[in-house]
Parts: sequence; structure tokens; C-alpha cells
Amino acid sequence: MITLGVLDHSHIGEGQTAADTLRDTTRLSQEAEKLGYSRYWVSEHHGTRALASSSPEVLIAHIASATSKIRVGSGGVMLSHYSAYKVAENFRLLEALYPGRIDLGLGRAPGGMPLATRALQNGAYSGIDGYPQQIADLNGYLHDAMPSGHSFEKLSAAPILSTAPELWLLGSSDGSARIAAQQGLPFAYAQFFGVPGGEMAMKLYRDHFTPSTLYAEPKPLVCVLAICAEDEMEAQKLAASTNLFFLQLEKGMELPAFPSVQTALNFPYSDYDVARIHQGRQRRIVGTPKQVKEEILAISERFQTQDIMIASPIHDFDARVRSYQLIAEAFNL
Repeated sequence: MITLGVLDHSHIGEGQTAADTLRDTTRLSQEAEKLGYSRYWVSEHHGTRALASSSPEVLIAHIASATSKIRVGSGGVMLSHYSAYKVAENFRLLEALYPGRIDLGLGRAPGGMPLATRALQNGAYSGIDGYPQQIADLNGYLHDAMPSGHSFEKLSAAPILSTAPELWLLGSSDGSARIAAQQGLPFAYAQFFGVPGGEMAMKLYRDHFTPSTLYAEPKPLVCVLAICAEDEMEAQKLAASTNLFFLQLEKGMELPAFPSVQTALNFPYSDYDVARIHQGRQRRIVGTPKQVKEEILAISERFQTQDIMIASPIHDFDARVRSYQLIAEAFNL
């Protein structure tokens, strides 16, 4: 049985403010819960004008307070910027407030430009070399299981709990897949990034998974980008905003806001731009409920997982909600 979740990047739409966007994020989480989605994850981005979610911990607390049963988590916390101990405390506090509902997704990307990374780390460069040990430490803090001989063996992350957030490693290559397999943790693959080799990364994760005290078997998840409407032409029209946003991002030309459909349709695209958009469409799912369901099922089969997260960036909020409604109906959530 397919399980669906929502990944929300909290794009600040053209003509909107960050406050508008965060209100929409909250409203969408409530709608997702009503529709039967299992998880609602928010991202972490820094120094970016078009994205409102810079602190997933804060946003998770707000969303969890506005909902009652859907799991709420990070997609994800960029751990290399932070102390594993402090992240453990943040998420233990969230778990205490909303027991059994918190997911802690971890990423090793910077989540912003180099200048933002320097500001976050305040000159104390940590890089990604220590990332596997940070994960092991974080897991130890969350489960009061720091290994004997560790520098902080006797240190507990407050508050002390009998439950813990569910820890996920996120990635778009085999790097995080290897770490998740080695440490016996769940792994979420960002298929919508379009990096080649996703199926191989997931196979590597499965083939090299080492059972842990928490997970006897691999726990894989795939995140896709899907835009759905009753009519295929309407879905393609709604996707124009995404096409332009990611095109400019790939070219290193960040837009000040997530563009409206009209702005996207009127943009003066070059032949190169059109070719890049066409290539990008191959990693996105756009169409009617039947088409979207078929493509999601095909990805589920290729990646051998029943757990799917869906990002559906659409400028118009009502159309975005409708996209998630149609997908939920197609899967009989």
C-alpha cells in the first residue's frame, strides 16, 4: 500500500510576503492531514529571498500545534552547520510536545550560498567529513546510547524521554545512502533533484544495510515533484512556474520570488532555456490524476518503496491544494 507525504519548501510566491507563505504552509498542512497524507516535512534554506523556511524546528512546532495526528518533520536539518547535541535537544523537546509525531530528516548540503554557510558556522568550518560521526552522536543523544569512551558519554540531551523522533538521512546521491546503510537508519532519496543514479543509490542502501537496534530492515522513501490538475494542459500551465524557477536556479540566477504562471509564460526563453526545461520535465510528474498516479507507481516500483513524499510547487494556493486533493483521491487515501 502506497503511503504519501508532503514536502513543503515554503516558496514565497510573486506578490506574496513571507508571512503570507507561512500562513499557507500551515493551511496546507491542515488540508494534508484531512486528506490522509502521513507526513508533512519542511525544508531549511538560508539567505534565499524566495524561500521562507530557514528554521525547520520553529516551523515544525507551529505546524504540529495546528494539526493533531499527521507526522511533522524536517526535510531536512543541515547538520554540518550545527552541534549534534543542540539538534538533539531541539527535537527531543518537539517530541515531548508532540509525542510520536516528529520526524528528524538530516541533510549534508549547505542549504544556501557559501556566504550563508560562513555566517552560520561563524568561522568554525566543520565541512562534511565529520558528518557520519555527527549522525552517530545525534542518534546516541536521542536514544541515551552514547558509546562507552565517548567524550560526552555521560551527557544527556534534555528533556529525557522514553520515545524519540524518527531519524532519516536525506540525499540525492549514494553518499548519504552509504551512511544510512552503515548506521542502520532510514533513507529518503530526493528523486526530484534529477541527479542520475537514484535507483542505484537505493539499491546500494538496501544491499549494504546493516541492521541496528532500531531497524532490522531498510526503511526507504522517495520524494518526487508532482503537479496535478483535472486537465493535462492545465497541469502543464501550472508547472510553468516551477520550470522557470528551477531554470534560473540552475543558471545561478536566483529569482526574488516564486513566479506566477503569467510571469513564467511571458518570460523570454532562449533555445537553450527551452532545452533545459524539456530536460527538467523528465524528472517531474505533471498531468491528470490518472497520469500522476501511474508515474508515482512506476517510481515506487523502480525504487522499491511504498513510502512517497510529494513536493507540489504551484504559485496559486488553491490550485496547489487541489493538486494534493486530486492525488489523494487517485490513491484513495
